[in-house]
Amino acid sequence: MSKKKILFVCMGNVIRSPLAEHLFSRLAAQAGRGDEFEVDSGGIDDWHVGELPDYRMRKVAEAHGLIYEGRARQVNQRDLRLFDLIIPMDTSNRQALYAMANSPEQKSKIHLLREYDPQGGVHASVPDPYYEGLQGFEQTYQIIERSLRGLLQSLEGQAQL
Repeated sequence: MSKKKILFVCMGNVIRSPLAEHLFSRLAAQAGRGDEFEVDSGGIDDWHVGELPDYRMRKVAEAHGLIYEGRARQVNQRDLRLFDLIIPMDTSNRQALYAMANSPEQKSKIHLLREYDPQGGVHASVPDPYYEGLQGFEQTYQIIERSLRGLLQSLEGQAQL
């Protein structure tokens, strides 16, 4: 069975998408399914390319036992071809990805993360806590974790997306 390739996307790739990437990897490993997935993250814009994830989200994640690093990168056309599932954090990221897509097949790979959240929906976004305090970062962490659990459950038993 080939690995499912999943790309998480947010605006700058320093808060929500790198958290989703690393948290999904941990949840999959804890479920004994870590070898089923190849996971990455990227940003729509290039503002933070090469930077570490936001220190506030790293602090909140560390409080939950998750250490994540890596450097921000920008999403590109190759990503739309390479990944099986592309998961934007919000509707503006989804629109930007739709605009980049060159085919209906590429568009069909794009699904909001909160589609998998039992408290979300097909148009629900993960809030960007950039201008908020640590409580906003904690809320975002909780939404992402809950949504990722739903995503992992939805992928159970699927050999190919």
